[in-house]
Amino acid sequence: MTVSIDKHLSLHANALTLRSQRTKLLANNLANADTPNYKARDIDFSSMLKQQISGPHTATLATTHAAHMPMNSTLLASTLKYRVPQEPSLDGNTVDTDVEQGEFTENSVRYQASLEFLSRRIRRMISVLKGE
Repeated sequence: MTVSIDKHLSLHANALTLRSQRTKLLANNLANADTPNYKARDIDFSSMLKQQISGPHTATLATTHAAHMPMNSTLLASTLKYRVPQEPSLDGNTVDTDVEQGEFTENSVRYQASLEFLSRRIRRMISVLKGE
């Protein structure tokens, strides 16, 4: 019986990648908390993880100005969601710093958990290979 290392590690590896990308989104939201008309964005983590497991998807973001930098992303444009504000702002900004900080903290804790799970699996595999 053969065991694919990719299959054995892919769930947590994909989770780490998505958590990292979500961290960037949430940090961007927090950085733009005072930007007029800025719309807070997030992803549906569980549906994105299911997509990642079923097969890699990539998307290229369009550049609409010569000064824009091209950016490749595994986040599909259709999976980026706009956060609905609890209290609308007069300047059109939808960032609620309390919500964003809570989401950022939760995402960080879950990132650490995925990292720990992945680390334990790797240690177990090394232990098995050593015959311990």
